Amino acid sequence: MKPVRTVARTLLSTIFVVSGARAVANPELHVDRAKRVTDKVAPMLQGIHEGLPTDPTSLVRANGAAQLLGGLLLATGHFTRPAAALLAGTLVPTTMAGHRFWEQEDPAQRRLHQVHFMKNLGLMGGLLLAAADTEGRPGLGWRASHAVGGGRRRVRRVVRTARRDARIAVRSAAAARKLPG
Repeated sequence: MKPVRTVARTLLSTIFVVSGARAVANPELHVDRAKRVTDKVAPMLQGIHEGLPTDPTSLVRANGAAQLLGGLLLATGHFTRPAAALLAGTLVPTTMAGHRFWEQEDPAQRRLHQVHFMKNLGLMGGLLLAAADTEGRPGLGWRASHAVGGGRRRVRRVVRTARRDARIAVRSAAAARKLPG
């Protein structure tokens, strides 16, 4: 299954590497469409920390850098689950800024943006699967429940042993009382 995962992650990441590199190199191409989202996000960023950039160009560049980094990590198989989650997070503002099909007047443009919107939903589904993929190894939830179950078994074993030792001690004490002297 490893080759399939490697190929799938590489294919999934290519669009993010290419579009992220383009956004970092030339963010001005995306600024007009991004303003719809960045104008709403900027006050929240200011509330988090005053030093965070809030201008659309910087936010487009930051989103592009996140896509480039996440795409490279996913393609190379390093930190694949966090990389997939990062890419899924960058896909939300990208889709909301770039493919608002419901605002298009021209039917051809509406269909085009609707197709791109649904394509991004499909990418989001793939990224969510990649973020949840444990590569066949047990997940954190499974490991935690089995650790608890193993702990319970160990406690039961210790309790049984302690009861048996207590019964032996009681019998030994009773036998010792019956001895003369």
